[in-house]
Amino acid sequence: MYTVIKKSFSSLTLKRDTNQALEIGKYAIDFVKNGQPSASVIDRVKLFHTDSVICGLSALALKTNAPTILRSEALNYSNLGGAGNIGFARVFGSDKLVVAEKAICANASAVREWDSNGTVFGYNAALPGHQAGEFGHNDFYPVVIAAAQQNESINGEQAARALVLIDEIRGRLAEVFSLKTYKIDHVVHGAIASAATYGALLGATPEQIESAIGMFVAHYIPFRAIRAGKQLSDSKGASAAISTEAAIICMKRAMQGFIGPKDIFRNPEAIFRLFEPTKGESPFDIVLSNSGDDFSVMGMHFKLGLYEHQSAGAIEGVLRLLQETEFKDRSADAIESIKIVAYEPAFGIIGDPAKKNPTTRQSADHSMVYIISTLIRKALQSQEFASKKFQNLDEVWKLLMLEPKDYGYEAIKDPFTRKLMDKINFEHGGKEYDEKYPDGIPTSVIIKLKDGRTLDSKLVMYPSGHARNTAANLKDILHHKFNLLGSLALKSGTLSQCLEKLNNLDKLSNKDLQSIYNYEINYAAKSVDDE
Repeated sequence: MYTVIKKSFSSLTLKRDTNQALEIGKYAIDFVKNGQPSASVIDRVKLFHTDSVICGLSALALKTNAPTILRSEALNYSNLGGAGNIGFARVFGSDKLVVAEKAICANASAVREWDSNGTVFGYNAALPGHQAGEFGHNDFYPVVIAAAQQNESINGEQAARALVLIDEIRGRLAEVFSLKTYKIDHVVHGAIASAATYGALLGATPEQIESAIGMFVAHYIPFRAIRAGKQLSDSKGASAAISTEAAIICMKRAMQGFIGPKDIFRNPEAIFRLFEPTKGESPFDIVLSNSGDDFSVMGMHFKLGLYEHQSAGAIEGVLRLLQETEFKDRSADAIESIKIVAYEPAFGIIGDPAKKNPTTRQSADHSMVYIISTLIRKALQSQEFASKKFQNLDEVWKLLMLEPKDYGYEAIKDPFTRKLMDKINFEHGGKEYDEKYPDGIPTSVIIKLKDGRTLDSKLVMYPSGHARNTAANLKDILHHKFNLLGSLALKSGTLSQCLEKLNNLDKLSNKDLQSIYNYEINYAAKSVDDE
């Protein structure tokens, strides 16, 4: 039964003593047909989708390893038969039909590679017990487009609604169950959402969706070994892609009649009750929105460039100090020390001592000392920055926006950056900072200069790109990001066409959706990661 919470928000509560996997199936099918997210929700999800596509195209253009391999693999799974488009979809930059789960895997890997798309923090202040704080990213949108390329009755309006659906299921699970607490990778929630959404778009029954979710949870749980180690591997960036591939296979099998474990959220041997024991019920209620403007996607944060989301508070603090300070000495020697204070899990993830000497892009973009040193190096070496009088912080974000070349082979070894890295002390702020997360990204930065001045950012809670930031002109900064990354992959005329199509997703026909990812990609001469 739907419970009216407030005028602009109706929700469905899946109680812990019910079969939540089956109910998710019913909800997904109903939402695809009858969901009524507000115009502001649709606008938000379109921005996130555009962001992910531009990230994906540019990652392929610069020949990053995992997306290139997985795209090539997908293209080898073509022309295997099938009635019409059923079971087949397209990868970025191609009109060739390939096996759907392979296309989804390749595209999800590409959009995730830069680690620059949207982030959810699993925090709902309005509902007690819904602050589990599991983070995750919107790597799963290719599922919707792949389904639309198989089901010709799906138009842009329905596709946009389905994007909201994926984020809603994924985001609400992140509010009630912290996967990272048990060393499970955060992509599990997205894979569950992907199976449900894909099935709903292609005509699955609730029971089939229940089977697919049960199969995935029983057979394919990824642990955070994917992200452990001194230097991260391709598995980190491709985790969502590989798990989603498995989820789609589960959904396809279920639709063929394969019966997976039922009622998986109350299964005593599955991850939920295994790690949070109960007397028979699941460990949580799940609250899912059906209409209005209170959807999970509205609490997601944008990354305004390439950086690990836990560093956003430090970036904002440093940019403020750079904007406010005149540097007569623009060498690395001008800075005596930098102290960054933040919360857990930021301190543990991007302050890990193993990340103080990154040698790969995947490790560099998860290293607080590297990210901040690169940002300062760009400012001090930029003649435009030295001569410009900034009207607002938005202009600083755009001028110094971190991009792929800032994590390339040469940049990682840059002596200026390395000199600054040695001056950084990263500290855990303790309870005072921890209790403010995940509501915000509590961080402070103090920079001491050789000339005796001390620069103090004070506490930063809601940096630009954060869902609760009201100061930044978000669309303007994102427009800059889309053009910065998009120009790495597409010619200017093609990029304009691409952005126009993506920005009008909800107005597109199914014919438009068939080619929405098919643009001629301008490939670089060598990979951004090559020496």
